Amino acid sequence: MKIILQKDFASLGTVEDIVIVKDGYARNYLIPQGIAVKADKSALKVLAENKRVAEFRRNRERRSAEKLAEQLTQTILIAKVQTGEEDRVFGSVTSQDIAELLKKKGIEIDRRKIELEEPIKALGKYRISLRLHQEVTVSVRLNVEKK
Repeated sequence: MKIILQKDFASLGTVEDIVIVKDGYARNYLIPQGIAVKADKSALKVLAENKRVAEFRRNRERRSAEKLAEQLTQTILIAKVQTGEEDRVFGSVTSQDIAELLKKKGIEIDRRKIELEEPIKALGKYRISLRLHQEVTVSVRLNVEKK
C-alpha cells in the first residue's frame, strides 16, 4: 500500500515522503497511530498544495533575509570593552553582546544566528558572519575598542 508519512519515522522516512509498505502494517499500525495516511488522489493533492505553500514561504523568507543582508553589509558595530594593562580585554565579546549591539541599531537577530568560532578577547577589527537563512550568509564589521 502507498502511504504518505505525516511524521518522521526512523525506519521509513521523513514527513511527506511517499513510501510503500505492507497493507496490514499500514492499516493496523501506521494509519491509526497518525504516522501516515493512505496515498489516494485527495491526499496527493493536499501534499502537492502543502509543498507549494512551503516553497512560497521559503522564498519569502529568503527574500526578506536578502534585504536584511543588504542592510547589514553597510553596518559597522562598535563594542566598547573595559581593558586592563597592555590593553588586555576583561571578559570577551560574545554572540549575545553582538546581538545586543545589533538590537541597538534596530536590527533584531537571534544570537544563535551569529557564527563566532570563539569569543573575541582582543581589541581590533573583526568580520562576524551571520546566517540569516539557509542560503543567505552575511558578514558584518565589528570594531572592538576600549572604553
